[in-house]
Amino acid sequence: MLTPCTAAVWLAVAIAQDQPDPRQRVRTARELARQGSAAIPALRTLIKDPELEVRLEAVKSVVAIGTQHSLDPLVEATRDADPEIQIRATDGLVNFYLPGYVQTGLGATLRRAGGGIVARFTDSNDQIVDPFVQARADVIEALGKLARGATTMEARANAARAAGVLRGRQAVPDLITALRSKDSRILYEALVALRKIREPSTGPEIAFLLRDLDERVQLAAIETTGVLVNREALPRLREILQRSENTRVRRATLSAIARMPDPASRPLYRTYLTNRDDELRAAAAEGFARLQSSGDIPMLEKAFKDEGRMNPRLSLAFALVMNGQTEIAEFSPLQYLINQLNSRLWRGVSHAFLVESSRIPAVRSALLPVLRSSSKSEVTMVAQVLASSGDTAAIPHLEPLTRHPDPEIAQEALRALRTLRARQ
Repeated sequence: MLTPCTAAVWLAVAIAQDQPDPRQRVRTARELARQGSAAIPALRTLIKDPELEVRLEAVKSVVAIGTQHSLDPLVEATRDADPEIQIRATDGLVNFYLPGYVQTGLGATLRRAGGGIVARFTDSNDQIVDPFVQARADVIEALGKLARGATTMEARANAARAAGVLRGRQAVPDLITALRSKDSRILYEALVALRKIREPSTGPEIAFLLRDLDERVQLAAIETTGVLVNREALPRLREILQRSENTRVRRATLSAIARMPDPASRPLYRTYLTNRDDELRAAAAEGFARLQSSGDIPMLEKAFKDEGRMNPRLSLAFALVMNGQTEIAEFSPLQYLINQLNSRLWRGVSHAFLVESSRIPAVRSALLPVLRSSSKSEVTMVAQVLASSGDTAAIPHLEPLTRHPDPEIAQEALRALRTLRARQ
């Protein structure tokens, strides 16, 4: 039996479909957004309308409704031949799992120009869902198909970005196929997506892009190679480091090498630890961090004491923590990393180092008392670190924070608990 609301929705659609003027059907599709989930079946019908403007307005309404009932029609809409509909459907799918995405995604910049569309990608591509968020398999499949063969390069690149934001492991084969494109935007977005998904077996598949002529693509390939720990690429990376005259490429290359501990890289680290370039010194210190050799401690302690620049000094603190200096004291390396969580400029760097070093049990134990700190930044970011560690021993220490009077701290504690419990 139809409810009065549902009956009204279907009556509006029936009337609109009888109208030869597509503008009436467009208005109906727009007005249905105010009816919420009850309008989804009717909008699903309008998504199949022969007129592009009607289908487009129907997709916008489905995205605006944004409930779980929006997913099926949006998956269907990804199969539409129009690139704007593909892009808006893509952003709508991501928005369900990452609320607010449609305000910053490619669809937010779309406009029609002649017979095509114009859109502008944002420069940053760091959005990603929490580890406990699992997108439906058919959603990832739809995004993968678009990344492989959407109507336009923009729609393909946008789908590749979306697959990365949702950690869509099922889309990896499609992203690998996308790497055969000649379009630099698609290559870049596919590489970043693979970096976010972190499937190690994909490392060798991107090696051919390590010398790409587009600097942005080359840098993405180098960084992704390091994140995926593709040791087979080490000889090629060392050659690039030796021969490249591009400072940005050399920095990215040494950083990638530093992610793959290999005693054969030690001479490189020694050479660059005293380089004039801050970022190269920092990358060298990170290399020593991951070698985890106690024999390096005296050298690292001296470098930490003498270093006057923040970036390499943080890396040196990370190196000392990774080499066993896990105590918390006024001038200790671990305390130095914790202190920088209060810095807007450096908290991201410090947070990343703490996430990696928290794989060491002694570091996790040392971080637990920080949850009682008076600093909101320290408490919330350490909660994130402990969640990333996967150590469920942190759960009893996080639970009291869910009742904290500061709502941001309470919310972060809840997120951390959800992440940890999802891994049990």
